Amino acid sequence: MGLAGTSMHEVSYRVEGKSGPWVTFVTGIANDYSMWDGQAPALTGDFRVLRYDLRGQGGTPPSKGAVTIKSLVADLVALWDALGIDKSHLVGLGLGGAIAQAAAIQHAQRIDRLVPCCCRAQMVPDFAALWHQLIATVQAQGIEPIVEPTLQRWFPDPFRTANPKAMDAVRNMIRRTSVKGYLDCAGAFLGLALEDRLHLIRSPALYLSGADDHRGGPSPLMAGLAAKVPGARHAAVPDAAHIANIQNPEGFNHLLLDFLR
Repeated sequence: MGLAGTSMHEVSYRVEGKSGPWVTFVTGIANDYSMWDGQAPALTGDFRVLRYDLRGQGGTPPSKGAVTIKSLVADLVALWDALGIDKSHLVGLGLGGAIAQAAAIQHAQRIDRLVPCCCRAQMVPDFAALWHQLIATVQAQGIEPIVEPTLQRWFPDPFRTANPKAMDAVRNMIRRTSVKGYLDCAGAFLGLALEDRLHLIRSPALYLSGADDHRGGPSPLMAGLAAKVPGARHAAVPDAAHIANIQNPEGFNHLLLDFLR
């Protein structure tokens, strides 16, 4: 656990596991690395695990300059360089899945296996409309008004009702996001445009969706992305919506470990 000073800025990160190949987890918007608490213990016997917070999320300070998908990829590579990591498996969810795909396009030699989760590769008008609305709310009123709507978007009603403790942890995670960090990362997400370059990905890739995610990274959409990546395949985590790794950690971990091993 700590803050790594890279060539660009400080990054809040955590390293677990004593030996084995590296697995790096990338978070989405209004997430911090605690979102991977259900994954890290399942991997540390066979892998070294790196998880970190994006700019302005969790413990990483907001950016002084502009934030783009390209700059978020540069942050990841700078963190790898600072920690002496030459090559890593790469897992990302939401915006993190977009960052992971972009990194695989730009830095093929650094990435072993690629697992984009519950994500997209291209911003489209109907999805952008949702984000413009969220950005306007956070600009005017801060993070608090989007906490419950975000929770509702991420998890279905029955799961939220049955898991109050887990939902409180997620609420607190959303609240740890700085206003500037949220606006910066949401703005970067609006500029997402990778779909016409997915054929350049050379890493073995597994696209993981939540079977019940109908908005963030729906299964048909993610199956379509996998079809554009040479040799990639798609699998859906059962009983899971957008934040599939929190809603069904066992199902998520089974598919992930099966692929990484």
